[in-house]
Amino acid sequence: MIEVSQLTRVFRTYKKVPGFWGGVKGLFKREFEETAAAKDISFTIAEGEFVGFLGPNGAGKTTTLKMLSGLIYPTSGTARVAGYDPTKRENAYRRLFALVLGQKNQLWWDLPAIESFHLLRAIYGIPAAQYQATLDELVDLLTVREKLNVMVRELSLGERMKMELIAALLHRPRVLFLDEPTIGLDVVSQRAVRQFLREYNRKYRVTILLTSHYMADIKELCERVIVIHKGAKIYDGALDRLESAGGARKKIITFLPGAGTAFPDTWQSRYGTTKRADDGKFTLCVPGENVVSVSQEILSTGPVADITIEDVPLEDVIAELFAAQA
Repeated sequence: MIEVSQLTRVFRTYKKVPGFWGGVKGLFKREFEETAAAKDISFTIAEGEFVGFLGPNGAGKTTTLKMLSGLIYPTSGTARVAGYDPTKRENAYRRLFALVLGQKNQLWWDLPAIESFHLLRAIYGIPAAQYQATLDELVDLLTVREKLNVMVRELSLGERMKMELIAALLHRPRVLFLDEPTIGLDVVSQRAVRQFLREYNRKYRVTILLTSHYMADIKELCERVIVIHKGAKIYDGALDRLESAGGARKKIITFLPGAGTAFPDTWQSRYGTTKRADDGKFTLCVPGENVVSVSQEILSTGPVADITIEDVPLEDVIAELFAAQA
């Protein structure tokens, strides 16, 4: 469904010299710097896949989604979505996909959401029966029927995001690009949006590419993830394989009663140096097979108020991937 080959986007920005005379100088001679927001990214996504697209701020995730949507042109490389070239911005292609940006609104702020839905129906030329059937299904799935006639600016953030999803899916796209759809939502709203996306993907086999900084979104929705850093792809594969990289290790969290113990500030282990946090806890990541021996070493060193052993979070595994590419 989606084929990306060596997709690259370089932004050229004016580098201004500070001060008044720097501005004057810039009138006659300008210096520019180039930044590669996406660099030689290649991947393929099959129809019906739900893929997580991960990376730190500024890694190039949103830029890639905008290139796949035809909003910006790539500097080099090619992309095909359902056989279409996004750069040509054909009407047939525009009817095939939808893009939801969690930090931007597509609904009219001072009108009820239902008015924006009527406008979208006219724009996409959706038959009346199909429009009403789709709207009823989406409204019931997201439980927002009683909010349809409320001004968008008066909706809560969670309700507004649900309306944004309805607007994006009214024309029944085959491809859905989601950029931080749960950003800023409370736990209940995040869960509702995730459940809706999961059910919608399973029912209609819509191809979804999702970016999110909430690892709960990725773990609950995606079996495959693509990780990019500084514009370049550093991982593409199964999520469970990425999790197993951290699953082979355990995190030992130790709480010591006070600074007068054998661990006053830091403790040097063969697995690294750990420092006392503000709450008095030490955290050390060790290979799974060494958990018992390290725990015994900790307990034999001095008085311990509490000790907890847990899996290394997926966030930490991905952060280590970024650090290794720095």
